[in-house]
Amino acid sequence: MNAAEAAKLQGAPAFLIESLEHAKIFAPRDSEVSTLTTPAEPWTARVEIGKQLRKTVPRELHGAWKPAPNRPDPVALVKAGNAGREEDLIPLRMERMAASPFAFLRGAATVMAWDLAHGPSTGLNVVIDGDCHVNNFGLFGTPQNDIVFDLNDFDEAMIAPWEWDIKRLTASVNLAGRDNGFSKAERRRAVTGCVEGYRSGLNELKSLGILELWNRATTPERMQRPVKVDSKSVALVRKAVRKARESNNAALLKTITERRSDGRRRLRLDPPVTTAVSEALKVKITEALHDYIGTLSPERQYMVRRYCIVDIVHRVVGVGSVGLRAYLILLVGNGEDDALFLQMKEAGVPAHEKYLPVLPDAYKHGGQRVVYGQRLLQAAGDPLLGWTTMEGRPYYVRQMKNMKGAIPTEWLSGEPFNFFVWSYGMLLARAHARVGDASVIGGYCGKSAVLDEALADWAEAYGDQTELDHAAFVASL
Repeated sequence: MNAAEAAKLQGAPAFLIESLEHAKIFAPRDSEVSTLTTPAEPWTARVEIGKQLRKTVPRELHGAWKPAPNRPDPVALVKAGNAGREEDLIPLRMERMAASPFAFLRGAATVMAWDLAHGPSTGLNVVIDGDCHVNNFGLFGTPQNDIVFDLNDFDEAMIAPWEWDIKRLTASVNLAGRDNGFSKAERRRAVTGCVEGYRSGLNELKSLGILELWNRATTPERMQRPVKVDSKSVALVRKAVRKARESNNAALLKTITERRSDGRRRLRLDPPVTTAVSEALKVKITEALHDYIGTLSPERQYMVRRYCIVDIVHRVVGVGSVGLRAYLILLVGNGEDDALFLQMKEAGVPAHEKYLPVLPDAYKHGGQRVVYGQRLLQAAGDPLLGWTTMEGRPYYVRQMKNMKGAIPTEWLSGEPFNFFVWSYGMLLARAHARVGDASVIGGYCGKSAVLDEALADWAEAYGDQTELDHAAFVASL
């Protein structure tokens, strides 16, 4: 299915479908499709296509939220998502989701997927993160030991309307603000700033050369808002960068391993988060890792084969991911102090899948879908990212916390909070520009605050809805 057919299924206006058919818009497509002989429209003409789209899908439409009469029971949707997970970990998943309305939003991607799929849509698809919330941005180390700021967690990556990501992000900004004690006016200011960051990013990128766009990464030094950054935000960035640099394999070796009575290093157990696995399962995981190596670039295959597996444990991660199978693997290379930590995580069925056209073949393996999503959306990705299959289940493999850091938005208020959520909007714009058409989306979003105000209305109303859903969920436990 091509981009025009997908847009037609989603009710896109005729002129947009025609633009996609004639390659006037950059759209996600199968990597095997030849495009080198099809010139695109100039970026200025594509901006006009975006502006024209406002006539059929007014930006103000995105501000409306009212639960549909046929909206499924959100508690039933969440519990249906437990199917296929490790049963002994389901109570832990429920406990983590019950912690707060924001935690519920994080774990209830299936609920929001239904709501988004039954709301207004531009029909303009990109590769979306699918789980774009404030806790899914952070700091990462590149192979050159630089620190960059980017999106994280691509388990829900799909080809879908771009606005689904920005709506989930703004809802999370609103709910995080509630957790932090913000007033309604403060939440609105934060959300409009986030959308402004998204629009500003698109307006900056829409005329950029494709190669320059794809080479652009955001270092902490480039996190500049159009106004002066406050001193607390600067201090937080510096502290986060320092912690990210300290979060390397050598540090992990000291903190999450121990020497056993036989003198060898092993991963430290900490039930129920970190638990032992059977020898039979270790054999299967090892076989799956051998298959994973074949999905890496040839030079990385050569490098990884110089390591040897020392220990494997089961390790629970995240909120919505709890119950999906995840393993931590310790490998050593040039001596026992030369450690490499890999995470092998099950790729579940993405929450949005049932509401969207069938994915291209390259995305049908769940692990491969996650890997492609991350490689496409992240400016500087993990060179050891790959996929595999074990016992008929798809997995992806990545490095575990090598030079990674987080921004503690749960402790922020005022200008520091607003600065970071503005930056998240900007980072999302860059991700969407890599895989979609920044000119068309930017033309649609515009330079005024119309979309900002609309999504602030959406986020406040959806925040209220999430509080109701969370209360019903807690009462059901």
